[in-house]
Amino acid sequence: MSKDGKQDLRIAIIGAGPGGICMGIKLKQAGFDNFVILEKSDGLGGTWYYNRYPGCECDIASHLYSYSFEIKPDWSKPFAPQPEILEYIEHCAAKYGVLPHCQFNAPVSSVTWNEDTSMWSVEQESHETIEANIVVSAIGMFNELVYPDIEGIDSFAGVSFHSARWNWDHKLEGATVGVIGSAASAVQLVPEIIKEAKQVHLFQRTANWVLPKADTPYTDEQLRDFRANPELALAIRNEIFNAIETGDAFNNPATRGQMEDTVRKEIAKVEDPDTRAKLVPDHMWGCKRPLFANNYYPAFNSPNLELVTEAIDRITPKGVVTADGRERQLDTLVLATGFDATRYLSVLDVTGRDGLHIAEAWEDGAQAYRGITTRGFPNLFMLYGPNINMGSLITMIEWQTAHIVKHLEHIVSEDLAWVDVRADRMSEYNVKMQEDIEAVVPWNKQAGCNTYYRSPSGRVVTQWPHTMGEYRDSIELPEFDAYESKPR
Repeated sequence: MSKDGKQDLRIAIIGAGPGGICMGIKLKQAGFDNFVILEKSDGLGGTWYYNRYPGCECDIASHLYSYSFEIKPDWSKPFAPQPEILEYIEHCAAKYGVLPHCQFNAPVSSVTWNEDTSMWSVEQESHETIEANIVVSAIGMFNELVYPDIEGIDSFAGVSFHSARWNWDHKLEGATVGVIGSAASAVQLVPEIIKEAKQVHLFQRTANWVLPKADTPYTDEQLRDFRANPELALAIRNEIFNAIETGDAFNNPATRGQMEDTVRKEIAKVEDPDTRAKLVPDHMWGCKRPLFANNYYPAFNSPNLELVTEAIDRITPKGVVTADGRERQLDTLVLATGFDATRYLSVLDVTGRDGLHIAEAWEDGAQAYRGITTRGFPNLFMLYGPNINMGSLITMIEWQTAHIVKHLEHIVSEDLAWVDVRADRMSEYNVKMQEDIEAVVPWNKQAGCNTYYRSPSGRVVTQWPHTMGEYRDSIELPEFDAYESKPR
């Protein structure tokens, strides 16, 4: 109980990435100071802590991929590299007093609702348990690594690691490296590692559309101007936001065609005709996650990079054998195979009302109301939950944290034990969500695109089918009538 007689909510935040840090900042600003942020790693940053592979950087321009309340005027270039993004998140956590609330090396194993006490029990792998009125999941989409199901993968005798767990102790100088995967991380790391490795073999299952981006580093003079006139950075931020908002590449065939033509011109820079042909995607632009890089296609003009499109048959202690029977011998194997982006909070053992497990509730795929709450799990809020993926992750998160704070203020002011989204409202919302997703041509079932957007059931659980601004407007008011509640 607080000094004014109101509930002093105990809040547990899972994850100290951009979402968890933003949530902590917004809680403190709203007067909620009784919270803990549980982080499984030994540092904050989330995906920007773990992803440290060569060339790692953001594919949303950094003036927008940042908090609106902490404008950084002097990003080194439009699309900042990983170390600079991590430094920014660390700066925000320190400046706004969130660090004392963080517990590192504290992986959560289970989250269980107690109906009698209207409390959550958050158990860590250390078996330490925290009781909380409120749980906020800030683990997002990109936390569960995907390892390829390839015969013999455990038999490889060389050094092997996932791109999201880069082994910096292993030097690539003079090495023969195999990279499995050709999506976001591979597009960034391959042009970098060919500078050091003796030979790189890139095993591509599916070609992707890789657009060029305006990423010339800012000059010293520009950086001085940005620091002296912070409004310049704000103007750039607004310009980026407006460009994303007015874009219609997913729905407009002409715009999609322009995107594809732009990429084809980039592919034309590859000198070898066979390699050029293998780099042209066989699906429409937007079907898969759009990728951005200026140095990917030119990298194939380097004599020490080979594009391999034959299917992988198996992995041996010495290397990779493709379907044509050829074995490429390697001493290093990099698995650039991404994340299981459809799991969200179900990567943990979460049990809600009446013993309902979240894996059961989401048997048909992850679902939520406004991407924030899910039926049967009271006082549980998610940041960057199902069907929120669009534009700048950090911008969307910031709006969500403001929405969650309004819920918490409502719980305190009405002296409620819990709130839980109504089944009918969540069902209506998700039926409409899938209809709207199906209307986006590159994402619909007729496109026949194999993508991480879909859960095993075939349901698209990651994408938001409208503009960022429309999402902001949709959650500005918390719609308390969409929730059941119980007085304390």
